[in-house]
Amino acid sequence: MVRYTDKERELIEVAFGVFIRSVGKVMDSEQIGYIEKAYRLALEKYDGKKTLSGGLFILSLIEMADIAVNEIGLRSKTIVGIFLHGIMSESDVTIDYIREHFGERIAMIVEGYDKISNIQTNKVSFQSEQFRRLYLSLIEDIRVILIKIIHLLYDMRHREDVDYKYFKTDLKEVKYLCIPITHRLGLYDIKKEFEEKVMIYEYPVEYEEIQNKIRVSSTEQERLMENFLAPIRKALQEEHIDSYIKWRTKSVSSIYEKMKTNNLPFEQIFDIFAVRIIIKNSKPSEEKSDCWRVYSIVTNIYQPNPKRLRDWITTPKVSGYESLHTTVQADKNWIEVQIRTERMDEVAEKGSAAHWQYKGRNTKQTTDEWLNQVREILESPQYGKLDDRLSSSCKSDKIYVFTPNGDLKQLPVGATVLDFAFDIHTQLGSCCAGANVNGKLQPIRYELHSGDRVEVLTNKKQSPKADWLNVVTTDKAKARIKRYLKDQEMKEAELGSALFYRRLKNWKITYTDRLLSEILKEYNLSSGIEFYHLIATEKIDIARLKEFILSLNEEKDVKIDKLENETVKEKSIASHEGEVCIGNNMSDLAYRVAKCCNPIPGEKVLGFISINGGVTIHRANCNNVKALLKNYPYRIIEVKWNNESSAASEIVLKIVGDNEFGLLSTISNVIKDLHINILNANFETKESRFVGKLVLQVGNTNLLEQLLRKLKSLKGVSEVQRIS
Repeated sequence: MVRYTDKERELIEVAFGVFIRSVGKVMDSEQIGYIEKAYRLALEKYDGKKTLSGGLFILSLIEMADIAVNEIGLRSKTIVGIFLHGIMSESDVTIDYIREHFGERIAMIVEGYDKISNIQTNKVSFQSEQFRRLYLSLIEDIRVILIKIIHLLYDMRHREDVDYKYFKTDLKEVKYLCIPITHRLGLYDIKKEFEEKVMIYEYPVEYEEIQNKIRVSSTEQERLMENFLAPIRKALQEEHIDSYIKWRTKSVSSIYEKMKTNNLPFEQIFDIFAVRIIIKNSKPSEEKSDCWRVYSIVTNIYQPNPKRLRDWITTPKVSGYESLHTTVQADKNWIEVQIRTERMDEVAEKGSAAHWQYKGRNTKQTTDEWLNQVREILESPQYGKLDDRLSSSCKSDKIYVFTPNGDLKQLPVGATVLDFAFDIHTQLGSCCAGANVNGKLQPIRYELHSGDRVEVLTNKKQSPKADWLNVVTTDKAKARIKRYLKDQEMKEAELGSALFYRRLKNWKITYTDRLLSEILKEYNLSSGIEFYHLIATEKIDIARLKEFILSLNEEKDVKIDKLENETVKEKSIASHEGEVCIGNNMSDLAYRVAKCCNPIPGEKVLGFISINGGVTIHRANCNNVKALLKNYPYRIIEVKWNNESSAASEIVLKIVGDNEFGLLSTISNVIKDLHINILNANFETKESRFVGKLVLQVGNTNLLEQLLRKLKSLKGVSEVQRIS
């Protein structure tokens, strides 16, 4: 095994010593000892390990630790996590060893880093908001995300140490994870550096082109800025405002973004300068008024653009960022001016960590509380509007799992293989027999975890069962299973209904609603469907059922065949023998005319088997029939009128006409001449028109057609329409 040379060890110790001296200003001896313990373990386990470019690997960890402390403001646990992240895959160190020697929190950090490092990212869309949430759901300590950002920042600064195939993934993670996250945390300098690095590697030609143009015009820029700042400095001195001013040309990536957004060449991008006026020794109670005083001075000298005023001192960003921004015009150039105090500037430089450290100087706020806030900032899709402080909970109520194609699916915690299958497609869920989860066969009730890759296994003979409702947790899966079970119950009930009617016919017994009602009471059932379902599934003893039905006659001294006369009568039709043919000449079935369309003999009709038995007769063109055909096609049966049928049915006519003397009498005479009975009549007049509604008893379609023809031919009648 390769070992570090004495010279290399000396170099490493010097570098670590410099780092420790820098953290000594912000950490106590116990924290420093904790860090040194982790460093010594890493030094031992990474002994001799080199980077791709030949550098000492342990030095890369020391540099990452320095970024954490001096650029972000993190503390001992994060530094220990940096020295130990990835150590389990590089050595014989186990998670139990880390837990025993460094505690549960560090074990969670190291284990969390391993989880997000093992995500198969080759087919995943990094642009997905769900992918960022997957990262958060896999970890229990938000320091893992911060260590990931620091590691990627190191990789961007040391391109030579990263293999090309891994660097392409690094770039995607930087672009779609690190840049949005550092923006949310207020780590604007790091965010800007990430943006610059992405542009350098993705658009090297454009980057170099803009950089050269900035370099060529640097002398002119300095002259312009000195002329711009001179009157501001003078005015600040006259007002006795203790301050200093910094200015810079905006980053190449931000200039390039402006060029693309506005479709302009570099020469026409005027807003490329940013000036920062930092107020020194401002008292906490006077910070806002000091900033507005400086704003007043600047805008008295130069014309501001009111649309570009950004007031983040009255309402700070969720990251803690506070500053007053304005854009003013000088010599036809637009220049952004940022006004803030020294405290605000440190928060702006180091992000929300500095914000919480300031708060902690006078309160009991801790780094852990800030880390809790970080998680909520990252988890909240409305982070820009977030203004509540955080609870200490870091647990997510969602998990994120992969399909075999790399698509990301969001499910609630506790979701099973069966939930996943129904989330993909109802058909897939219905025939799910298990799944291949991360290469291992698992049953349908196996509980999934974030990061799992799931391939559903199916069986054509499989179908949903009632006990599946105890396996799934999602509303979607429960609804699909219940719907399938309900449909199956209806189909079986249809079969059971036919079996029951056949039995009654063999026993020479006529079905009635009263008969069914007595059966339901006897078996303590709530509906006819439930009864018919039990018949179809052979869960009712047929011999006992027959005995009970026959006993009804003996108890009530009523013959079963007399029940035929007790069928429910609706409107004017009630089981007239031989009036209609139902199905295969099942004329002994009770039927009734549907109230919604009131069919009459001669019209095309359909029968619908009702839940509690019997058949309801509808006109074939009834609006309700369309819905019945769609939802219950198996309950529609063929029905036709017998030629000798003469029973009258109720119909409703709407008549519209001129309000002329004698017209209503004429209409009444036409109806009377055809020997049609008027059950009800209602006429309303408005100005010169009337609208009438007539309820009539009509024997057949021929008579109805004759009536409609005669009414329409009457002078003064403009509309005759059957509405029921």
